[in-house]
Amino acid sequence: MKATLVSAGIALLAAVPAQAQLGSAEEVVVTAMRRDADDYDERVPAVGLRRTADYAVQMVTVAGDTREAPRRREEIFSMIRGAIELAGKRGVELATGEMVVEPLTLANYRNLVLQGDGRPDTDKATFLVKTRLSDAGDAKAALDRIDAFLKAIPTVGRAEIKRSGDLTLSVVGPDNYRGQIIDLVAADARATATRIGPDYAVSAKGLDRPVEWTRASLTEVFLYVPYSYEIVPRR
Repeated sequence: MKATLVSAGIALLAAVPAQAQLGSAEEVVVTAMRRDADDYDERVPAVGLRRTADYAVQMVTVAGDTREAPRRREEIFSMIRGAIELAGKRGVELATGEMVVEPLTLANYRNLVLQGDGRPDTDKATFLVKTRLSDAGDAKAALDRIDAFLKAIPTVGRAEIKRSGDLTLSVVGPDNYRGQIIDLVAADARATATRIGPDYAVSAKGLDRPVEWTRASLTEVFLYVPYSYEIVPRR
């Protein structure tokens, strides 16, 4: 079963340390940066791999305000069940989790944690809807597909489903790109040393670090290893 890594801003189920080693099939959701920084981070190197993300990902919330708590919660879960049953027909997938996440299925959807929705007699559950960018084509088409899916989910009682936050991206198995990234770094380092002169070589650090990421555009991510190198005289 494929797992998904998401950034800490999505409050769902289980978390692991942000620097954990990733498996070859794990999927990361790219909101901004893997590091705890809001904008520019001088530790992000200039050389890495820029590529189209695998998925467009949208967080959604199902909320209900039926007065009787057992009925309210059953309406929420029934609407989520309907979403799971409809997802495959609409070209989307559902998932849940915080850092490492699992597909949301008929076998586990009742494990979703219900939280208050800011008013008396309300509850809500949150999960992820994602669609492959290779199928959707671009960010707008992906969002349109997700919106069409949300509108098609049958309503149950007073439960409602809506988007929560902005569309983001994910990449499956970012550590699988380590070799390509290191090749790019090596080529850049060699070219730089050559420009300086034949009596100089490269001293590199950080190439053993995990692959990290940041969002590069509406549909692209930048994958990198937090390396550094120096051009030094040959001994």
